[in-house]
Amino acid sequence: MSASCCLVFCASPLYAQDDEDAQQESDDTIITYGKPDVPNKTGAASSQVTEQELSERLPRSAPDALRYEPGVFVQQTAHSQGSAFIRGRTGQQTILAFDDVRINNSLFRQGPNQYFFTIDARTIQSIDITRGSASTRYGTDAIAGAINATPLSPTFDPEQTQFLRLSPKLMYRLGTADDEHGGRLQLGAQLGKRVAILSGIGSRTVGQLESGGPIYNPDDGELPQVPRFADDDRTQLGTGFEELTADARLIAQLSPKLQATLAAYTYRQFDAPRTDQCPPAYAPFDECFQYDEQFRNLIYASLDGSWGSLAHASRFIVSSQTQHEKRTYNKPGAQAVNRGEDNVTTTGILWKAQSKPFRAHPNARLLLRHGFDFYRDAVTSTAETELQNLNKTYPATRGQYLSGSSYAWGGIWAEPEVLFFQKLILRAGGRLSHIAVNAPEDQESGTLGVRNTWNPIVGNIGVEYWASQWLTLLANVDQGFRAPNLDDLTSRQRTGPGFQIENANLKPERGVTYEVGATFNMPRYEASVWAFYSTLENAMMRTTRDIDACPPNTPACRTTWSRLQLVNLDGTAEIYGAEASVKLNITDQLSSAATVSYAFGEGPTPVVQADDNNFFSGDRVPLSRIPPLNGTLDLVWRSSRGFYLGSSARWAKIQDRLAISDISDERIPLGGTPGFFVLDARSGWRLDAQKGIHLLFENMLDQAYRYHGSSTNGPGRSLTLQAEIGW
Repeated sequence: MSASCCLVFCASPLYAQDDEDAQQESDDTIITYGKPDVPNKTGAASSQVTEQELSERLPRSAPDALRYEPGVFVQQTAHSQGSAFIRGRTGQQTILAFDDVRINNSLFRQGPNQYFFTIDARTIQSIDITRGSASTRYGTDAIAGAINATPLSPTFDPEQTQFLRLSPKLMYRLGTADDEHGGRLQLGAQLGKRVAILSGIGSRTVGQLESGGPIYNPDDGELPQVPRFADDDRTQLGTGFEELTADARLIAQLSPKLQATLAAYTYRQFDAPRTDQCPPAYAPFDECFQYDEQFRNLIYASLDGSWGSLAHASRFIVSSQTQHEKRTYNKPGAQAVNRGEDNVTTTGILWKAQSKPFRAHPNARLLLRHGFDFYRDAVTSTAETELQNLNKTYPATRGQYLSGSSYAWGGIWAEPEVLFFQKLILRAGGRLSHIAVNAPEDQESGTLGVRNTWNPIVGNIGVEYWASQWLTLLANVDQGFRAPNLDDLTSRQRTGPGFQIENANLKPERGVTYEVGATFNMPRYEASVWAFYSTLENAMMRTTRDIDACPPNTPACRTTWSRLQLVNLDGTAEIYGAEASVKLNITDQLSSAATVSYAFGEGPTPVVQADDNNFFSGDRVPLSRIPPLNGTLDLVWRSSRGFYLGSSARWAKIQDRLAISDISDERIPLGGTPGFFVLDARSGWRLDAQKGIHLLFENMLDQAYRYHGSSTNGPGRSLTLQAEIGW
């Protein structure tokens, strides 16, 4: 059976051959010390970052852990941020989740954002990436794909005889590229045979990031405006931050088929400058825009188990989370400080289930996956300006968003699939969603009220053919949608290329992804190849506006270099491309892996008509920030005693196909982002999950490089050391 087939069917005998097998199938639903598997998407292009890879590669953050995944390209607007592009799209068009709890909220910004960075990589057990539209399962925003981080869980010892067993662990980490030092103290506990707890606290201090040096504009050979460097021409200004995290997770085995989880996570980031705005291009070196506080709190409870034939494996989650952002823009030359604070509280409920397979025909078995979800945001937002020469502070008429705004979304979905002759799977699915936005009017600032609802319906179809024991062929057609959120409809904010004005008349984006793929699974290697073509109607894109378009009482709009507004394009935006990955077990101890990804995107460009409200499409132009041709190569040797030694390469070609907004974006050098080739090495020893030491030798050739669209250049030649001890 192929790797893809095993992913979908080998975890449990979903398609039993006879009644005796069916009885065994019933026994396999017992979930003692685990939870049932309800896949987030089946038959799709996907990959996983494993616990072993997280331990050995020593990523600086959760986004950094995705750099070796096919079809994924990680951009960094700041050293304290990271945004994964999946098949050329990011931000609001990808779904982020933590243990199935949705992170995306209605304040997610256009383009790259920092929110996956607010998941502590030290608390993650694995990360699953789904490439391609996932709107049937996840609803709005899942046009490009989904990323779901699975947290560390407490371990059970079924042979334990004592009532209490403690498992403490200490982790410490040092990095030379940015003077990082920090660690995590973790404590696991098992109470009897049915209750286990895992808790931890972590902190780190990260200094200014030293790169391999500056890169230069391909057009004129000059130094780009971003980032700014210290006198050594290697250390990047506008980098560094402080971080504090804490988490606790309790699992109770209520019965052999029912498990309850109660979990809480908090993330605190302090004094994190935005690199491209600290200082901004053409501004004095003492100007700086920074996030004083970037907090995330999450608490949730889940119930996992089996509830009968239609919910043979199911998961029910209730959650509450808050996202808090406090920022400062300091302009000493003008003796002015602009401050803002935004808070969004999200309450949610999710249920998903998978049925037993039913015999629909002697040669056909039917399986049903289904579920529902609902989330609601409540927003507060304030802003103020301090005039230091007058020693006075003036509250703004409104914040970046409108306090009192709310946003609700949810839906029901179902995905049946049929297995024919143990060789062919046909899949289909559909989702009905409801989305409601409510934002108050503010006459003093000239802000229109927004009250609207959308009820989109999307679907998907797919086929999977097991051509042989080693080859599987797949094809999928998936519809996706994204309703405009509060950031699109109501926000006034600084962006990379200027200042963004709200647009209360935006329409939802709708897309379709067509993909074909093949997976190979042989005793010594496994591989996958995918090609895709995605369309997007009513695509939202920033267009430039005149200074007269600035709303009243918004001085930041009039003093910026450019004014921007989101509009729906009249026409079809397209992205097509391919990705491939291969893993080869050369010997029992030596293995290698490689990935390659390519995407090409273009769409209509907006042109303002005479009435200054309607937009039509002009010539087709490149889409913004499409990643270049890129890939990875990895070679690692692992001994049976826990020692390992490896080397990895990351590379990308030049990206000189630029959108209009890219040309005016200081994060992108004139003429595009140069290509690069970066070589890393790593070694270490891991006795078990509690003890180990790991060393990463990064950028051995000391290359100056930058991922396309980023504000920061990558680290120069440097070492990272991580030690773990526990019992």
